[in-house]
Amino acid sequence: MLGRQPERARLKLNLREISQEQELLAPGHSLCPGCVESVAVRQILNVAGPNTVVVTATGCLSVSTSPYPMTAWRNPWIHSLFANAGATVSGIEAAYRSLVKKGVMSDTTPTNFIVFAGDGGTYDIGLQSLSGALERGHRFLYVCLNNEAYMNTGIQRSSATLPGTWTTTSPFSETVAGKTQARKDMTAIVADHGIPYAAQASPHLWKDLMRKTKKALESEGPSFLNVLAACPRGWRTEPEIGIRLGKVAVDTCVWPIYEVDDGQWILNSKPREKKPVTEWLELQGRFSHLMRPGREEEVARIQKQIDLLWESLLIRCK
Repeated sequence: MLGRQPERARLKLNLREISQEQELLAPGHSLCPGCVESVAVRQILNVAGPNTVVVTATGCLSVSTSPYPMTAWRNPWIHSLFANAGATVSGIEAAYRSLVKKGVMSDTTPTNFIVFAGDGGTYDIGLQSLSGALERGHRFLYVCLNNEAYMNTGIQRSSATLPGTWTTTSPFSETVAGKTQARKDMTAIVADHGIPYAAQASPHLWKDLMRKTKKALESEGPSFLNVLAACPRGWRTEPEIGIRLGKVAVDTCVWPIYEVDDGQWILNSKPREKKPVTEWLELQGRFSHLMRPGREEEVARIQKQIDLLWESLLIRCK
């Protein structure tokens, strides 16, 4: 379905008003120049507001915003390990509900609980903990800041990494064109848990991301956002094109923008003209080996996988 969203998703967004609000992720953190993670976090926290408890799994965001004894977080914040962010937020949310029930805390203005984790801590190491939290039905928003590899520890491949990608653990050679395995469809896996809300987003579509954040936080139960976040160091790109990369990913259908709202699959953005995957690959040094003569077959294989996933999504969204 493509078109008008449910009434609850409407959110008045005025850039002038937004620019005058206090940033809940303070400037001065040490994320790399051009890193899109901070852009996504700022957009999400602008909707969530100060009455929000933030959990960050180990990763770029965690270590870059909290070098002891300083912190960039103006929200209550707790650092979690790679593997247990889902369990950590579950415990916090359960303790909050218990205190409200006992009358120790007021629920007049409900507290939001948000996890920020990378794809390594979501698709791989933290999947078991996340799955358990989703199954138990805790009320929280889990945000995967997806830069498609373990960037904080040296650019190793994850199950979010596209096939054909060069990483330090999926090198290319004359016979191997980088990572050989397909990318895991994490958003669909999460949606199959039967949770109220799951979606994919990109910060270049800032209104879409902020409206999805509002909808996720209003859900009666767990919710999930998978947000594409360009990494200039790991993607081998210039810092200034991070937002443009998000647009090209959507135009080539490498990163479809959709949501699953109470089991209903909804397509939020459909390219007027679907671009070839080469327009995405050629912008990034991690795919430069695929642009050489003799790699046409590998590029065609990647294009075929993207086309199949796109067609499958169109069928689900009807």
